[in-house]
Amino acid sequence: MRRSIRNLLALSAVGATVALGVPAAATAASASTATTAGAASASAGNNPYWGPYWSKGRFAKANGYIDVYWDDDTSNSVQVTGKLWDLDSRTERQGGKCAYVRFRFQDLDDVDDVSPSFKSYKYCGAGGSKSFSVQRSDLRSVQVQVCQIGLYGRYPTKCGYWYWLGGDRLYGN
Repeated sequence: MRRSIRNLLALSAVGATVALGVPAAATAASASTATTAGAASASAGNNPYWGPYWSKGRFAKANGYIDVYWDDDTSNSVQVTGKLWDLDSRTERQGGKCAYVRFRFQDLDDVDDVSPSFKSYKYCGAGGSKSFSVQRSDLRSVQVQVCQIGLYGRYPTKCGYWYWLGGDRLYGN
């Protein structure tokens, strides 16, 4: 599903909720849930499996699991594990690039999403894969994006869409 359609669906859900007079906090939760549910069926609900997600051109791929553990209603521990595949067999001279995956984390107390944190992994090895694992605490949301990056590059290119991970699991449902 294209990002613009997902955003339109989320805005429609928010508009319908506001029209019914539901408080703003519930509206934000429904918008987030609607966007999460529309992102991909593999990451919706309580399914811990995510992916596979691809870069543009399908030269890089990533998939894995997300585990969310709630200590109480206000604290969680999130672990994202997976594999990153470099499917670009071209040489650097031919335009070949490495596989790159990045995660965007929003903290529970960062309601306005002003200071997300990021973690990325890079793998250069055409036809092979690299395992990764990242753990964070007290998260509101996790997103993933798969890209390509030059062997000595600093900036990813050929990025796929951002996808929401975890669904309802991050909300303690």
